[in-house]
Amino acid sequence: MYVQYKRSRFSTRLRADRLYTPSHSWLMEQEAGVWRIGFTKFATRMLGEPVELDYEVELDGAVRKGEIVGWVEGFKAVTDLFCPMDGTFAGGNPDLSDDIAIVQTDSYGRGWLYAINGIRPDDAVDVNGYVNILDSTIDKMLETGG
Repeated sequence: MYVQYKRSRFSTRLRADRLYTPSHSWLMEQEAGVWRIGFTKFATRMLGEPVELDYEVELDGAVRKGEIVGWVEGFKAVTDLFCPMDGTFAGGNPDLSDDIAIVQTDSYGRGWLYAINGIRPDDAVDVNGYVNILDSTIDKMLETGG
């Protein structure tokens, strides 16, 4: 199921089966305690077309919420990948080494970034909570002319 979202010049379909973070990532529990993390469509729009990605954490390495686990370079920006929860790094998406463009073209599916073994973060919200985050973010951008 999807929730249609439109505000100003941005529109998207948000997956209702995901959790979302204030930093515009989505999370989906694949199996008990194993979470895939990816960029929302809003985040990919701000990044632009991705061209390179790398991870700074070893497989099964301990990670903490807020820690940088890697980075993505796009045509518009370079962004760090921040871990949304405490746990262990369960690996990057192997499909991205063949086709990094799927981060943008299939951001809620095959374009996931990495996985973490951990517990759902307290600040993760459902799709309705994420709509509120998007509204607030876009309002701030409109106020500053961004």
